Amino acid sequence: MEIYSSEEQQVEAIKRFWSEYGTPIIIGAVVGLGGLYGWNFYSDHKSGLAENASDAYSAAMVNKTDPATLAGDIAKFDKDHDQKGYQAMLQLTLAKAAIDANDLEKAETALKAVLTEKPGQGLEEVATMRLARVQAELGKTSEALTTLSQVTSDSFAAQRDELKGDLFVRQGDLAQAKDAYEAAMGSGENAANPVLKMKLDNLTQA
Repeated sequence: MEIYSSEEQQVEAIKRFWSEYGTPIIIGAVVGLGGLYGWNFYSDHKSGLAENASDAYSAAMVNKTDPATLAGDIAKFDKDHDQKGYQAMLQLTLAKAAIDANDLEKAETALKAVLTEKPGQGLEEVATMRLARVQAELGKTSEALTTLSQVTSDSFAAQRDELKGDLFVRQGDLAQAKDAYEAAMGSGENAANPVLKMKLDNLTQA
């Protein structure tokens, strides 16, 4: 670093610095401030969109037990908002309403819509598990097993394996059902699950 012997030299050095680099620094500062303003505007805009989507979601949930009305609300929500999390939760709600109304085909369609959106945050795993159950009720047991194979998260492994066992029982494949139940029992959270233990005991006694 150059050492200056007097204030005059320091002043001259500052003048030379600004003469050479002053304009780029000013331009950079302006661009930087403009970028900051742009980012703040973008953040405020995104926040506003999220708040509007939240309000629309709450409004749609008023009709959560009416599949026909809820389906219309979802179509409007999808048109007005691009919020995958809310879209997925609405489709999951529609699937439940459809199941309660014994409309399994509508439930299957709603759950597949969740998977198409790929919302993440565990919602895909939940939708996949429910879709497998619906497909099994529709008599599509083999398709349900294929659907279930898409659940790879350790957090859902025990639930997946138990459901897999149920599906193998439906198919009459008791050996694979036993393996699946034992895998589910191997999970710490399921080691003392009385329902799962009963399922496994029934196979052992069969």
